[in-house]
Amino acid sequence: MNELVKTTVGRKLERTAENLRKNNIEAYIAEDCAEAVKIVEGLMKENDTITCGGSVTLAESGVLDLMKSGKYNFLDRSKAADRSEVEEIYRKAFSADVYLTSANAVTENGEIYNVDGNSNRVAAILYGPQSVIFVVGCNKIVRTVDDAIQRVKTCAAPPNADRLNCETPCTKTGECVSLKAGGDMPSGCRCEGRICCNYVVSAWQRKKGRMKVVLVKEELGF
Repeated sequence: MNELVKTTVGRKLERTAENLRKNNIEAYIAEDCAEAVKIVEGLMKENDTITCGGSVTLAESGVLDLMKSGKYNFLDRSKAADRSEVEEIYRKAFSADVYLTSANAVTENGEIYNVDGNSNRVAAILYGPQSVIFVVGCNKIVRTVDDAIQRVKTCAAPPNADRLNCETPCTKTGECVSLKAGGDMPSGCRCEGRICCNYVVSAWQRKKGRMKVVLVKEELGF
């Protein structure tokens, strides 16, 4: 990243981190993925029971490798023998020490925006695990919740639907069909493979420090 661009990105992350903290959400800024991994490692204890939502960011950043390092009791759904075992891991996530994920967007106002299909991810974000750690690339920082909504419909949902082999209109057009009619938050396609089913804005947190956001000065995920 160009140094001048990096400086501008850094200022944006500082504003975002400051407002996350005002909302009782811990915030950290990492210069790169290597530092992000070190920060995440410092937020967990050896032998913690951990699990995660599906996330390209965790894989790209190296955090997924940390999770698989053997230091933790990792509830790894990729090792599940069948769908019923996957569902069991989803339920066990609620009693995990740490839940790791990314976010679909984080606003400079300090709100975390997530959209989910199965909704195991947003369910665990909202309640259950003692600690929730978000790893978020600088490409996911937006000004407002309205910008977050548009980001999902144009930048996040289409490639994610493609990754998950969901035959949705956005995999063919590159954007949500709802944009032609205004594109408000809940609007979208009406097909079996739809991945935008439940919408969550995490704002003020009652349990201070439960949510932790690691903002990375690199572009990660969708």
